[in-house]
Order: sequence, then C-alpha cells, then structure tokens
Amino acid sequence: MWIGWLEFDVLLGDVHSLKQKRSVVRPIVAELQRRFSISAAETGWLDLHRRAGIGVAVVAADRAHVVEVLDAAERMVAGRPEIELLSVRRDLRRSDD
Repeated sequence: MWIGWLEFDVLLGDVHSLKQKRSVVRPIVAELQRRFSISAAETGWLDLHRRAGIGVAVVAADRAHVVEVLDAAERMVAGRPEIELLSVRRDLRRSDD
C-alpha cells in the first residue's frame, strides 16, 4: 500500500475576514475531494484570514497512481486564480516503511 500527501501553503487574495476566507477555501477543498476522491481539509493558519494551509492525502495499491493523483491535485490548486500558491510539501511512503 502506498500513502501520499500534499500540504499547500496558500495566500488568499482580497480577503478581509475569516468568513471570506472560508468562502474561498471550502470550494477548493470540496473540488479536491470531488475530482480526485481524496481526503482534503484546511489544516493550517486557521486563525489568519489571508493565509491557509490545505492538506490532501491519498492511499492506493500502486505508487504510480498515487503520484499521478498528487500531481493532478497540485496542478489544480496552482491553477486557481483566487489564491497564490506559496509552497507545497509532499511525501510518499510505502506502508511497510
């Protein structure tokens, strides 16, 4: 079994409250879950209104499939015009590591 995850550090555009932040981050998380059938959640900077951490995880039997899904998820987030992707952390592990 292969387990892969991404952690995105994003800067939000014209956002002035936590409510506005949620209206930007929630659709991104929902689209990640819907398009790629992966676990996704807002995971960082919960108290800041212009910064967000979004984490995703995928589990599969095949390493190549995990890499393919993570690459596609990263491209999707990087292509969102309402945010600026500051950094991405990635890890990929085999279950018996």
